[in-house]
Amino acid sequence: MKNLKRYTIALKLLIILMIINTIIGGNFVFTVCTYIFICLLMFMRTLMVPTESRIKLCLIPVYFAIMALQITYISLITFQSGQTEIHRIIGRMFGAAVIWFPFMVERFVTINKYADLYLPSAQEVASISFTDIKAGRDKIISAMEKIDKAGKAFSVENLLCIKDELYRHNSFEYINKGVLTDEYFQEAGKWLDDENIYIILSNTGSPASEIISTFTGKQYNHASLSFDPELKTVISYNGGERVYPPGLNYEMLDFFNKKEDASILVYKLSCTREQKRKIYDKVQEINRDGSAYNLMGLVLKYSHKPNIMFCSQFVHKMLTFAGIAYIDKRDGEVKPTDLIEMDYYRKLQFMYEMKLNEK
Repeated sequence: MKNLKRYTIALKLLIILMIINTIIGGNFVFTVCTYIFICLLMFMRTLMVPTESRIKLCLIPVYFAIMALQITYISLITFQSGQTEIHRIIGRMFGAAVIWFPFMVERFVTINKYADLYLPSAQEVASISFTDIKAGRDKIISAMEKIDKAGKAFSVENLLCIKDELYRHNSFEYINKGVLTDEYFQEAGKWLDDENIYIILSNTGSPASEIISTFTGKQYNHASLSFDPELKTVISYNGGERVYPPGLNYEMLDFFNKKEDASILVYKLSCTREQKRKIYDKVQEINRDGSAYNLMGLVLKYSHKPNIMFCSQFVHKMLTFAGIAYIDKRDGEVKPTDLIEMDYYRKLQFMYEMKLNEK
């Protein structure tokens, strides 16, 4: 056990090198060998850590099952023939990312590495109350629901959809220009005298939204702006629905409706005509100069150019530009739910929730 701890740094470096090699130039055989090596490593770790036998009997088959799924994934997706170079690179990146899955399972089960897990003694069991049993049952149900949700979010269909979508993005250059039409700006201009700007949070059910939700634990993972309360002028940064390039795009209600329980929350923020005009003019400028979706910024919190943003970054930046921001946070760090949860001074006024499939 002590020897295993002693070589932890070297082991981590080895794994990182394997991941880098998988991304840069790893072939099918090397990647399969990497998965097998990690599986055997976790098998040995499980045997050496002083954990209850029942825990070991559960973990070991899980590691082998993960290895089987990893190999199946790269066989069906990562190393398919007839792919473009960008598809192969993205596929290898996903193949490298799933190397971490066994370690995530270990972390989840043991709380931290090398922690001892012991079942309660008979005396401790006898002192357990019905409240404790109910609390334990609720935790198990909650954990199972999270696992089920994560399983659906990381389905092969969703991963394929995201993989096919990634090549359309560019986090370094503007690829979206002039998508918002003159008709859009004419409609938005009609509402400048309405002294409110409208903020929409949506639970769309898109593959990206579902995966983000498993990490954030939040239901609403997309933010938009509208100049009118009837939502005729909704805009935000998005992937363009395979119609327009990723960046600043117009959004219709159909954009938000990708699952049975899709819904939106609509809020309004008071502003003057001049402040609203500033947002209007800035949107025109972005539309004219160009934009791109800040996919890289979701992780690194960095924008290579001013008009490369993600949805909540765009919303907060527009509010800041108009002088009506109410969150003390860098725009690159604002999550969609921050727009609601960090409204400490109650600047927003809730208008309504819309269930998009409710009859």
